[in-house]
Amino acid sequence: MPNPTDAPPLAGRRAQAARNDAVILDAARAVFLADPKAPVAAVAERAGVGISALYRRYASKEDLLRKLCADGLRRFIAAAEEVADEPDGWAAFAGFLERVVDADVHSLTVHLAGTFTPTEELGRAAIRANELVDGLVRRARAAGRLRPDVVTQDVGLLLEGCAAIRVPDPERTRQLRRRHLALLLAGLVQREPSLPGPPPAEGEFDWRWDRRE
Repeated sequence: MPNPTDAPPLAGRRAQAARNDAVILDAARAVFLADPKAPVAAVAERAGVGISALYRRYASKEDLLRKLCADGLRRFIAAAEEVADEPDGWAAFAGFLERVVDADVHSLTVHLAGTFTPTEELGRAAIRANELVDGLVRRARAAGRLRPDVVTQDVGLLLEGCAAIRVPDPERTRQLRRRHLALLLAGLVQREPSLPGPPPAEGEFDWRWDRRE
């Protein structure tokens, strides 16, 4: 018969493992945002864990990078799904953008692109994310608020622009990003003049994810 006192230590170890994993991922975001070529040892040092503890969770740097990317896509998809029940198409679109900007999803997009080999699972998540954004764009346009020459691919560039804003103070970073997003949203409802040049095409930036040696 199992000893009832065996369960709490197991739960404790699992809880500690979850905490360690969160610390490692937070450290990895900070390290690779500053330098995508940084070694895994730099992540372990920042996280305050041994390199063996890190490798028990992620067998390689690529595994860690894929996890960061998957986590970002998960947050992105969750932000889109959270506004699905919003009846106003424009409010859903704007609310989605605010959520993604606040979650800082896109800061690593350009930094990590091409530094690892994506999996099929990541590819499916990216397709799902694009489908959700496409639906939000169509709803915002149907609501009569989004200018007609904005395309789904514009949204990714808009979010990357917000993510590029960063100062040492995290709260000030959030304030400045929200301010910039408000300016961009105002431009998205403006009708004239027409946007210059052809819009970004579907897949036009996929080359960034080609593996760099």
